[in-house]
Amino acid sequence: MVSRLAVLPQYLLPKGALTNFAGRVAGHKGGAMTTRLIRWFVGKYDVNMDEAENPDIASYHSFNEFFTRALKPGVRPLADADFICPVDGRISQFGAIEDDQIFQAKGHKFSTTALVGGDRALAEQFRHGSFANLYLSPRDYHRIHMPCDGKLTRMIYIPGELFSVNPTTARGIPGLFARNERVVCVFDTASGPFVMTLVGATIVGSMATVWHGVVNPPRQPNIAEWTYADQNIVLKKGEELGRFLLGSTVVMLFPKDTLQFNPAWQPAGPVRLGEMMAGLKSA
Repeated sequence: MVSRLAVLPQYLLPKGALTNFAGRVAGHKGGAMTTRLIRWFVGKYDVNMDEAENPDIASYHSFNEFFTRALKPGVRPLADADFICPVDGRISQFGAIEDDQIFQAKGHKFSTTALVGGDRALAEQFRHGSFANLYLSPRDYHRIHMPCDGKLTRMIYIPGELFSVNPTTARGIPGLFARNERVVCVFDTASGPFVMTLVGATIVGSMATVWHGVVNPPRQPNIAEWTYADQNIVLKKGEELGRFLLGSTVVMLFPKDTLQFNPAWQPAGPVRLGEMMAGLKSA
């Protein structure tokens, strides 16, 4: 009840207008004003600029340029693991998909079919599989990388709500990750199909992938799909997949009997790009 009351104002806020405004501000090249905004943000959220490839706050022309900053080479070494963590952030939830149900928070689940925009054939490939929901806070590095080698087959844009995706909201809004705007990226891997879903949120100005560029805005009213069967788009483990312009969540889906998660992982625990996420499940 407390969580539901805490998120009640989000139902009333003009989330779309706020998000569009934030996107314009984040993309604006405002000189000294932009530098002041970035400096305030770094201080408020304790952003570690020592890890940035370019640590000079004053050199960023826009907030987006700063927010999607690259890391110094070598600061996120890749673990010798079958599947690595694709982002810096915190674990929202992870584990087994129960039939087609993904655990969001106490009292809340959502279906794989809803997550991928109603494509039952795609969702069926992950029945009784595994999932991981990882939350990227404002202070985190906001590029998303591949947890394993994969060949891109499809990308699906699904319009939706723009609720916040922080832990409080996840506890208070049913089906949150299958209600918000999202981009579903589908890959073939040596272990079978794999889905990486980029979930939008309030003031997330846009989501982008390395093969397509910015997917939104403009925000489309209907589901849109791109197929890549005639292209050889292969991304290696650890390579960049995409990025958020302002923070959000990724949801990953894996088939049944594919992986065993890192035993050190715990809900709400911090994670870093490149650490061990999982190993292949023993036969």
